Amino acid sequence: MSTTTLSGPKPVSAEPRTRGELVTIRLFLALPFLALLAVVPATWGWGLSWVDVALAAVFYTVSTLGVTIGYHRYFTHGAFKAKRWLRIALAVAGGLAAQGPVITWVADHRRHHAFSDREGDPHSPWLFGTSPRALARGFWHAHMGWLFGRETTNVDRFAPDLQADPDIRAVDRLFPLWVAVTAGLPAVLGGLITMSWWGALTAFLWAGLARISFQHHVTWSVNSICHMIGDRPFASRDRSANFWPLAILSMGESWHNSHHADPTCARHGVRRGQVDISARVIWAFEKLGWAWQVRWSRPLRPAEGR
Repeated sequence: MSTTTLSGPKPVSAEPRTRGELVTIRLFLALPFLALLAVVPATWGWGLSWVDVALAAVFYTVSTLGVTIGYHRYFTHGAFKAKRWLRIALAVAGGLAAQGPVITWVADHRRHHAFSDREGDPHSPWLFGTSPRALARGFWHAHMGWLFGRETTNVDRFAPDLQADPDIRAVDRLFPLWVAVTAGLPAVLGGLITMSWWGALTAFLWAGLARISFQHHVTWSVNSICHMIGDRPFASRDRSANFWPLAILSMGESWHNSHHADPTCARHGVRRGQVDISARVIWAFEKLGWAWQVRWSRPLRPAEGR
């Protein structure tokens, strides 16, 4: 579906991906997933050590917060202001999640909000209809199918501020380095900690490839599940929903209806008991003086019928 004719100062879409880029993306998305499928049954119970678990937890936490706080709440929505070193650190940490360069990621997500669940949204599950077959197709498209397409988002329209920032452009260009670090550094650390090649291999498989793939699917679930299933307590222009089972793994991103009701808010879990790890970390940044002008929650309009 082409979106180049949608209204706006500049085209929504940019030049389509080349065949080489499509092959690279597909291999990059498939290899960690295949590793996840292979490593779990092959080594579960004997090939997984506490070193692997600890390394996976550390890399998962740092890189996921790089996406949720950095890529999403800071760079995409401007939920707070940050010192220069923190801006750069958040951009690098987000790159360690291996979900794409920061400028491209932000452009895609701003476009998602501009056309949420309408034509032009790059990953809505509702673009093909509401029949069971259409929703199955929509779920696949929203979850990861959209990443395999040729269409790209026009960053000149959706992320000109980041394009103009030399620090962020530099981090963006180094995305292949961040992918190499996030996949390879666990192996180096695992080998050094255990003083063995076996420790390096299992850390590479578990804390590197398997962790990356698991992390991908958690993030993609916010695009797919959180626009199909869950509670919708607040008024929004789309079908975003709060899905509590993903709250901890997504660091608070699955309070998605709350987010779409107030996109620039630094806190997505706005109700009592809604765990939002990302918001707590932003709160800590604010207390330390590393972040300021944090946009905390405002009263939200209840959805119709509530």
